[in-house]
Amino acid sequence: MNIAIIGLGLIGGSYAKATKSRTLHTVYGFDLDQEVMMFARMTGAIDKALTDELLETCDLVITALRPGAAIRWTKEHAEVLGRAHCILVDICGVKRAVVGEMSEIAQKNGFRYIGGHPMAGKEQGGFVNASESLFDGASMILTPDANTDLPTLEMLKNYFTDIGFAHLTFSNPDEHDRIIAYTSQLAHIVSGAYVKSPTAQKRRGFSAGSFRDLTRVARLDEDMWTELMLDNREYLAEELRVLIENLKPYLEALEANDAEKLRGCLREGRILKASAGGN
Repeated sequence: MNIAIIGLGLIGGSYAKATKSRTLHTVYGFDLDQEVMMFARMTGAIDKALTDELLETCDLVITALRPGAAIRWTKEHAEVLGRAHCILVDICGVKRAVVGEMSEIAQKNGFRYIGGHPMAGKEQGGFVNASESLFDGASMILTPDANTDLPTLEMLKNYFTDIGFAHLTFSNPDEHDRIIAYTSQLAHIVSGAYVKSPTAQKRRGFSAGSFRDLTRVARLDEDMWTELMLDNREYLAEELRVLIENLKPYLEALEANDAEKLRGCLREGRILKASAGGN
């Protein structure tokens, strides 16, 4: 296949590197940063810089951009995508803000579209941190709709598993955003709030794995996460309210020196984690 990857940051760059190292597909790449484009060509992550002429030859297009930018790029290239009759997959971290508009553009212009979101990442972004192994063992979420046919899903399954994904997870935009608010976005808020304690600056020599795990994702791209969180603000605010309510009994137990209440809070968390299984 000919594959176009739009945006060569951590995720887009990892798609490019994994595709070139693990498949025989041709990769055309595009990024606004010309230095990134130079590194991508020098390291063999892409075969050529993407042009409209090359875009017309593509079977699969992956937009590794923020939601607003992904929609804008798709609108600007809709006619070319239509002439290519390709499959376009966005990999934005929210889906409701993207899928409806992207689906409409695809239907009007004669190309296939499906929303996606790879469950993989690092705390440090950019092409320099992209890796061919980033997706190893990860889940690739897809949001098919009534216009998605079986051959499209089969082709995407083969491609994503070839580059390292363990399996596909199917969802719809609303379910995706509701669950992602808890599993991803809330964790970033908690991590950022946690490191704001004055004690964080005095922790050297006193921290181990628990501190590292809880603070890892505080190192984020605030511009990107602001857009993602505001696009999903209702579900994220709901999860944040639940967390705040769940913290109150711990504080109450400590202030009252109530060992039994504190023990109960800790026990409940342990049991719920055990029943959830996995990571």
